[in-house]
This record gives sequence, C-alpha cells and structure tokens, in this order.
Amino acid sequence: MTGTPLTWLYVPGDRPPVVAKALAAGADVVVIDLEDAVAPARKEYARAATAELLRTRQPVPVHVRINALESPWAAADLTALATLPGLSGLRLPKVTAPGTIRQVAAVTPLPLYALLETALAVEHAHAIATAHPALRGISLGEADLRADLGVRADAGLDWPRSRVVVAARAAGLAPPPQSVHPDIRDLDGLAASCTHGRALGFLGRAAIHPRQLPVIERAYLPTPAEIEHAETIIKAAATEEGAQALPDGRFIDAAVVATARRILSLASRN
Repeated sequence: MTGTPLTWLYVPGDRPPVVAKALAAGADVVVIDLEDAVAPARKEYARAATAELLRTRQPVPVHVRINALESPWAAADLTALATLPGLSGLRLPKVTAPGTIRQVAAVTPLPLYALLETALAVEHAHAIATAHPALRGISLGEADLRADLGVRADAGLDWPRSRVVVAARAAGLAPPPQSVHPDIRDLDGLAASCTHGRALGFLGRAAIHPRQLPVIERAYLPTPAEIEHAETIIKAAATEEGAQALPDGRFIDAAVVATARRILSLASRN
C-alpha cells in the first residue's frame, strides 16, 4: 500500500531474524525498538545490528525508537544511527518537554516523532508538538501513561487521548496513531478499541504482531458506505457555491466537504 500510513509494526532490535520478517509483514512502517523491548545487556548488540541493517535502504520505511535521552544509551544510539540511508525517522520515548526535540534535531536531519508517556508530557503536548520543524508527529505511550496516572479503566485515558489529538491538529501535524493493543490474541478487542480510537480522531495504530495489521487497516480505512456518502457530498458541492442540503436533507458546508475529501484521500491508498 501507498499513501497515508495506518500501521506501525514494532519489533525488537536485538532479534534480526524477527526484524527481517517484520519488513515483509505488510506494515506501512516498521519500528525497530532499541528501548523497552531490549534488555540492558543487549542494548549494544541491538544498536549494532540495527545500524548494520540500515546501512542500506529497506523495502518499507523504517523508524527506530531510540532509548530515552536521559538514559546511558541514547547518545550512542544517535551517533550510530543519525545519518544512515535506510532510516526514515527516529521515535523519541518519554519526551516531557520541547527541549528534547530541539536537542535531537540539532544532531540529525531525520524526521522526529515524540512519544508522550507521562502526565507532564500530556500537559506539554502542544509545546512539544511545535518545538521544531523536524517533529512530524506525536503519540501516546499508554502503558507508561497508565502507570503514571494510576488509571485502571481504559476510559480514564480518553482525556489524554483527546488532548494529544487536539495538540497535533493545532500544531499542523498528522493525526496521531493509537498506542499498541498489548494482547495479540484479542483481535476482537483490538477492533473495538480501534473503532473507539477512530471516533476520538486517531488515524492508524502501532502494532506488536503482524496478525494485528489487517485488523487495524480494516478499522481505519473508510467503509464502502462512507466512501459512497463522501462521493455524494463532493458531487453536490461541485454543482453550486456555498452551503446546501443533500437530497436526504442533510446539510453540507465547507467543513463537511473537507471531511469528505479526507475520506476519499484515505480510501485511495488501496
């Protein structure tokens, strides 16, 4: 597929055979993880293996989630990866302030993506989102955020989710993708969660197993009914100027037309 990315597949950087499989799994972006998925004793190996792979261009865009900037490993991660031709972006974990973005942007030309994983990060969401032109997206790290907030029910994360969606939009960034669904066997739960995330304004989702990818795509691609309705709106808007009503009585104006165009643009990625 081409166009707007909907799936980001995370894979541990210290498992090269698994990385190779992930590159062929059909994800829009593969995210090689040097942080939470890699034990401290394996950090150097993971970094070296990832650098070796990314010395050449890959069949799909590859991002790397480096270690948090305050960790003992982040400086070496940046030194090893900052200019490799096979790398399309860096994902920065545990960002809490805009200075982190500016600090990384000063040492690499790569697009940057910030993960907000604490209450403080959510409070600073718009400042982070507007920190530097190199920042291309923000998203939540919900496992850490849940722990930081002491949230047990999933609904307790809906305000931070909406906050990040609004901050991204206000900063002119793409809508954020949802955080991972940790139970790779619960595909029904994943689908329901994606439906809820789409209603909140997210676009696409991170995954931790290839079996999650088609579920995420189905949830986020427009349905045939949505496409048909969007086409009807565009046709009606082309006939006359200004606000008007469809044959079924539903009112359309410039905002409705813009939404219809976004739906058709997303549908065209198939």
